[in-house]
Amino acid sequence: MPKSSVAQSVNTSTAVRTYDISAGYLHDALTQFSQQAGIKLALDPALLQGKVTHGLTGDFEIKAALDQLLAGSGLQVTQRNDGFAIVSVPSASPEPVVTTLPAIQVTASNTNRYAAVSTSTATKTNTLLRDVPQAISVITNELIKDQSVRSIGDAVRYVPGVGISQGEGNRDALVFRGNRSTGDFFTDGIRDDVEYYRDLYNIERVEVLKGANGMIFGRGGSGGVVNRVSKQANWNPTKEFSFQGGSFNLKRMTADVGYVINDMAAVRLNALYEDAGSFRDGVSMERLGISPTVTLKPTHRTKIVAGMERFHDDRTADRGITSFMGRPVDVDRSQFFGDPRRSHANVDVLAFNSLIEHKFDTGVTLQNRTNYATYDKFYQNVFANGGLDDVLNEVSLGAYNNATKRENVFNQTNLLYSLNTGPIAHTLMAGIEVGRQETHNRRETGLFNNSLATTSLPVSFRNPITHVPITFRNRDGGGDVDALNRSVVNVTSLYIQDQIEIIPQLQAIVGVRYDMFEVDFQQKNGPRDHLKTRDDLIAPRFGLIYKPITPVSFYATYSQAYVPRAGDQLTALNVTTETLKPEKFTTLETGVKWDIRPDLAFTAAVYQLDRTNVINSVVGGQTFLTKGQRTEGVEVSLSGQLTSNWSVMGGYAYQVGEITSDIFGVAKKGASVAELPRHTFSMWSRYDITPSIGAAFGVIHRDSMLASLTNRVTLPDFTRVDAALFTQFTKRFRGQLNIENLFDTKYFASAQNDFNITPGSPIAIRATLIANF
Repeated sequence: MPKSSVAQSVNTSTAVRTYDISAGYLHDALTQFSQQAGIKLALDPALLQGKVTHGLTGDFEIKAALDQLLAGSGLQVTQRNDGFAIVSVPSASPEPVVTTLPAIQVTASNTNRYAAVSTSTATKTNTLLRDVPQAISVITNELIKDQSVRSIGDAVRYVPGVGISQGEGNRDALVFRGNRSTGDFFTDGIRDDVEYYRDLYNIERVEVLKGANGMIFGRGGSGGVVNRVSKQANWNPTKEFSFQGGSFNLKRMTADVGYVINDMAAVRLNALYEDAGSFRDGVSMERLGISPTVTLKPTHRTKIVAGMERFHDDRTADRGITSFMGRPVDVDRSQFFGDPRRSHANVDVLAFNSLIEHKFDTGVTLQNRTNYATYDKFYQNVFANGGLDDVLNEVSLGAYNNATKRENVFNQTNLLYSLNTGPIAHTLMAGIEVGRQETHNRRETGLFNNSLATTSLPVSFRNPITHVPITFRNRDGGGDVDALNRSVVNVTSLYIQDQIEIIPQLQAIVGVRYDMFEVDFQQKNGPRDHLKTRDDLIAPRFGLIYKPITPVSFYATYSQAYVPRAGDQLTALNVTTETLKPEKFTTLETGVKWDIRPDLAFTAAVYQLDRTNVINSVVGGQTFLTKGQRTEGVEVSLSGQLTSNWSVMGGYAYQVGEITSDIFGVAKKGASVAELPRHTFSMWSRYDITPSIGAAFGVIHRDSMLASLTNRVTLPDFTRVDAALFTQFTKRFRGQLNIENLFDTKYFASAQNDFNITPGSPIAIRATLIANF
């Protein structure tokens, strides 16, 4: 049996580590410290009740760090055989003082497998999750490994309030509280909004922030955002290699190697190679990535992180199956519609990033992040663009391709400072962000059988694969105009935020952001428009937090966000006054967060999300302006440790959404928002039978939902069960077996519109061997 981390932590108690723990409640700070230090810490909640700390920043040995956290508290640390304990400072009495501690312990190794404590993303300051007035779900590194998560879609399947859209079979597309987005993706708080499937090989954890997030993330951040926190070089050496194989010819290998050069420098390298087939006929994918980082600490107050990523993904673009009589057609879930040989998508990503952080003697912290990235994306598909004609027993096919090249440059500079104005404590954050995005986009329509006008081809429903010649052309004229665009977007943002502790039981967050969003758009064919637009966007956020006792917080919040008319991908503009106005998103939310224990968190939220001046798209690329839509819902989640060897993560969501005005020829006022199931429930539960053997089960239930705004096609409800087995063979080798859709349930995972519906995978088995050296 491998040595416990408790023994290891005690033996390394003199090791110097870097800590960054904010001022606040002492109980919360000690909980964070135990996780960062990897120690077992015995706490008496009664001793800690109401006590605060000035925080901890810098390099310390464990004993010295605890002494600083406890300064002025009347408490002290003592070392025990199995870790450390916090006790009262003995009084000046001749009688010995004996302090008896209840059996409450915090350990970093075995607790908080699925429960995160704090985030720096939601406020740009290191803040406890329960002090953020917003619903947030965190997919931890342990959960990513346990569920064998490989993609964004895999990561959010147990997150309440977030759904998965098809994304035309070539990109990540999520539905946040009834709002589909392909652009609200970030890495370390920096925009990563090109259309591709992201991998998690170099990611430490995934944060899902729900509701309008304009104040922190700027334009976009509409119904929610996903932020990936990357793995960075640190002073914890690692050599981890994983090898995975499974159903449908899956082969995947990853490496995570970190090396400490000296006290001032560390390096880390993450790498990936994957080659996989699919249960879908003719569908496959191959991807590879490499991501090195280096971290420098020239002084104890300065940190510099530099990294890059080279990523390539090549796959079949799969639009799924079509529909008939308001339901997905009854065919084998492997059936492809169109031609998989001529349906493919590939992307090349090259990104460089840096972080410079310095803590001044005055208490001011300066942070600067820079990101430069280039994306080269192409996809082409031959797909069903109509439903089944039961009279002719035929299905109509269409075809097109799309090429996008984008260059992003973003720079963020933040200043953080804490101060007191009398009895009121403030954590101030002010920043500026500048960015430039240049995008070149070209679309070509597929013309069948060497025709100059045949854009649709009927094929037999019994054999919906075509091999006829297809010519792809950029159409210009005759009313048919394909995209041939260049757009340059310049963004300048100013923002300021104050986290205010009025009294220990009452806190507030007040912030506002100004975005100057300028677009220079050129349409090089058709009308050959050259448009310049400018939006001046103001995104406020107000939040109030009431904490009757330390582990419980009640909150209410108001926030806004905007999406300029250039859209998620900045590739189209329509020339009318109304369509040039940005979409506006307004969230009202109230909720409760309860840390039942330091390693078990319960949250509940009630929200209303209004979206105005909406452009909705349906089959054929047609777009329609809608005055608005409203989504209302309730979300409940639970994550963490039920017992020392039982971990859970999941929740329930109830959501309803409707269109608040008629969409001419498409939908009436009151029509339901697409891709929004009324009831969803998910729960992942892992139980460690022995220190070396564990098992997990997951249940996902999704209510029926509508494929598009037409409300004509319904995806039926389903319940899916997943399972996993874990074993620690030796100290260095462990293995796991993941089974997706254990009972082989037939279901439909996502949709793009009424005629492009993705079937869910049949039972799939993946075996993983993980080696640590």
